[in-house]
Amino acid sequence: MYAIVEIAGHQYKVQKDQQIFVNRLQGDEGSKVEFDRVLLIDDNGKVTVGAPAIEGKKVTASVVKHLKGDKVIVFKKKRRKGYIKKNGFRAYLTEIKIDKIG
Repeated sequence: MYAIVEIAGHQYKVQKDQQIFVNRLQGDEGSKVEFDRVLLIDDNGKVTVGAPAIEGKKVTASVVKHLKGDKVIVFKKKRRKGYIKKNGFRAYLTEIKIDKIG
């Protein structure tokens, strides 16, 4: 059984007991969060598709920890002009564990 759910503007395919990294969510570590924008549920071949979301269905997850992602280096240069710009970026992430679908 899996579901496609919208979390913080992104769509994820989730299953029970799966751990995923999403954009930073509100809530302390160990707290429960619910996502009610369930777009699709597949229950052993029985597929339910929402328009756009399925009414009455939600995915429950627990926050494992908050962390920062890997550093991404942004480097810009224009040749022969002396223009060099170097910048770094680290995304703020939350690791969640899917507890229940439905």
